[in-house]
Amino acid sequence: MDDAKFIRLAIELAKKGMTANEGGPFGAVIVNREGEIIGKGNNMVTSTNDPTAHAEVVAIRDACDNISDFQLEGCTIYSSCEPCPMCLGAIYWSRPDRIVFASSREDAAEAGFDDDFIYTEIPLPIEDRQIPTTQYLQEEGQQVFDDWKVLESKIDY
Repeated sequence: MDDAKFIRLAIELAKKGMTANEGGPFGAVIVNREGEIIGKGNNMVTSTNDPTAHAEVVAIRDACDNISDFQLEGCTIYSSCEPCPMCLGAIYWSRPDRIVFASSREDAAEAGFDDDFIYTEIPLPIEDRQIPTTQYLQEEGQQVFDDWKVLESKIDY
């Protein structure tokens, strides 16, 4: 796998999206084990008014659409920057084999993209988080999981 080639492409996508005013300076490329690009994306948060349209999420959606699968096993995700907590979650859910990134989250923070507060919030007990969070009707919510456990037509993921 030519990591330098694909990480440079992710960086180019970051530049392209930034100069086109589509969003922040972030790009991502997804490559299968044969070395073929199956997905790519750049940050499109401001152009789509979608706070989840980070480069990695856009690339994951593109790749999964292109291969008609919700898993990216055997793939590598190349990102111009260390994935934020949301993107890291999406990456883990898509199950690629590897992640390769260029800039660090500290580099992003220095440029004004500081997601450190999310990293700080995640391990806190619910009652100590900055956004008030309440659990309500747990038993009713749990019933859906109980139904899932016995659903014969489910597709595991």
